[in-house]
Amino acid sequence: MNQDTQTGLPELTLRGMLLGALITVVFTASNVYLGLKVGLTFSSAIPAAVISMAVLRLFSNANILENNMVQTQASAAGTLSSIIFILPGLVMMGHWQGFPFLQTLGICAAGGMLGVMFSIPLRRVMVVQSALPYPEGVAAAEILRVGSADADGGEETRRGLRDILFGGTLAAAFSVIASGLKLFSESISLWLTAGASVVRLTMGFSLALVGAGYMIGIVSGIAILIGLVIAWGVAVPYLTAVTPHAADVALADFANGLWKSQVRFIGAGMIGVAAVWTLATLFKPMLEGVKASLSTLSRRQQGSTERTDQDMSPRWIIVISLAMIALLAVVFASFLSEAPVSPALFIGLIVYAVVFAFVFGFLVAAACGYMAGLIGSSSSPISGIGIVAVILVSVLLLVSGAVDPLLATPAGSKLAIAVALFVTAAIIAVAAIANDNLQDLKTGQLVGATPWRQQVALLVGCVVGALIIPPVLNLLYNAYGFTGALPRAGMDAAQALAAPQATLMTAIATGIFTRELNWTMLGVGVALGIVLIVIDWLLARRGGVARLPVLAVGIGIYLPPMVSSALFLGAVLGWLIERALRRRALAAGADLEAYADKPRQRGILVASGLIVGESLVGVLLAAIIGFTGKDAPLAVVSGAFESTGQWLGLVALVLVLVAFARRILPAR
Repeated sequence: MNQDTQTGLPELTLRGMLLGALITVVFTASNVYLGLKVGLTFSSAIPAAVISMAVLRLFSNANILENNMVQTQASAAGTLSSIIFILPGLVMMGHWQGFPFLQTLGICAAGGMLGVMFSIPLRRVMVVQSALPYPEGVAAAEILRVGSADADGGEETRRGLRDILFGGTLAAAFSVIASGLKLFSESISLWLTAGASVVRLTMGFSLALVGAGYMIGIVSGIAILIGLVIAWGVAVPYLTAVTPHAADVALADFANGLWKSQVRFIGAGMIGVAAVWTLATLFKPMLEGVKASLSTLSRRQQGSTERTDQDMSPRWIIVISLAMIALLAVVFASFLSEAPVSPALFIGLIVYAVVFAFVFGFLVAAACGYMAGLIGSSSSPISGIGIVAVILVSVLLLVSGAVDPLLATPAGSKLAIAVALFVTAAIIAVAAIANDNLQDLKTGQLVGATPWRQQVALLVGCVVGALIIPPVLNLLYNAYGFTGALPRAGMDAAQALAAPQATLMTAIATGIFTRELNWTMLGVGVALGIVLIVIDWLLARRGGVARLPVLAVGIGIYLPPMVSSALFLGAVLGWLIERALRRRALAAGADLEAYADKPRQRGILVASGLIVGESLVGVLLAAIIGFTGKDAPLAVVSGAFESTGQWLGLVALVLVLVAFARRILPAR
């Protein structure tokens, strides 16, 4: 056991690392499933902290620092699952027939651990010396403090764990009935026509998405709704009116096809311009922070001998960084090992991939770290970073002429696209981890953790997450398949996981190399994004609470409508509960923030439970499907029940929302 020399408290312990690994399995599997199904992941720091406190309380010498290390490790591993925003594209395009364990492990581990190394020099300037709010990091620290100070038998901790279990049980039962037994549909849709125009009104029943919507808040929820209206209330109706409709194509298929092939690129353009705008506005403070950090990196304690101000030594940072660069080179070489290319092109592609991943990865790590401090990890535009990265990687490969010999044949073009996607995967791993790590380091600063030990826990989290992601990806792919990529003939395409970001980034890379990218729709998205940025800037200058986050609008356009609608529903639920809390506080003459703080935290825990419960059932059903070889082995009704199932699902959803609200709102 590693004892802290100044406080005498165990901090980085074997039991804590083992517990962190177990929690990692749960939250990584949940995030992989959720990300593939709907294109979202969630921050696991707060639920991991609650679970850690509940388990370690069984030991007499458990403490806040050990709990902090557990949540640090678990949240890093859960965040690494964001790599599923790009890797499934290699299966969709046919380059991979599954997820090779060593290559997937290598790209996850190398990218994630580089993200940790890149974030270490930023800690002092961006965490200690800055006034950035770090919303999730501060919230996790507060929960750890409350749990550690809770002396009367741990009631606060037990209640937090009960809230997670309540949400998880509720979502798991709903998901078993809907996805397993097929008694409920997973959404309800109404198709309306006005002349030749088609309008779709839909509502998704996913409780995981309701929980995610609760977390993102009403401002982002309204922005997502605006994106949904732009896509399905304006763009799709217009395109269905002006595009010839083949008589043998169903109306729903026709409208969905136009949304996938054209309208989603409006969302991609908007997300891309939002990411570029964010990077541009943060460039100066980010650059100043990097310069200040690097100027003091040569001294381990950076002028301080305090335990709480000791980072990992520069020697270890350099050694681990060089090892990860070498690992990246080995992984890229393995990726290209069977490619029919000349030795010169083979070496050139490896050098290009490693250099781009390292240089652009460092810039992205700094930007994402700053964004995480400003708006929180969950709100940072990782999808936008991925879109920008895949465009840059593809365009630079094309402009440099390095892949010209490949583009002469269809097989060579496919290889060039695959290289662009694989390099982007490394960038996303770096960005996602850096986005999360500074939040964790902020939590550690607030509770008095030792930075270098926390950085070791982050590295362990990356390794554990990298070990978990490949088998979970293979399990889900073989059970459900991806949109446009089914592993076996006769599988139900309706159950295929959408993997929306991977689909979009693959389409972008393919369009660039084949010179068939829908630049028109991307341009419309960029132009519309600029207009919305101006509107958001004007709203910000007025100083009110009304804002229009462009990234959320873009997400509302490119996510499937049942996803966007469920996210908005969750945001509205949170807003209604918040209003009820405010009314009760005013009526009681209580301090508004103090009155609402604990119920708000309980809402986050129940929402996290909803996400974890549904996601774990999805993974469990995938295992059952893989074992039985049947698409719906637990189904008790046929497809003819679908219409009735839609209305039953809607009624059940309303009852769940009422139960959620009653759980959170304190008794009068």
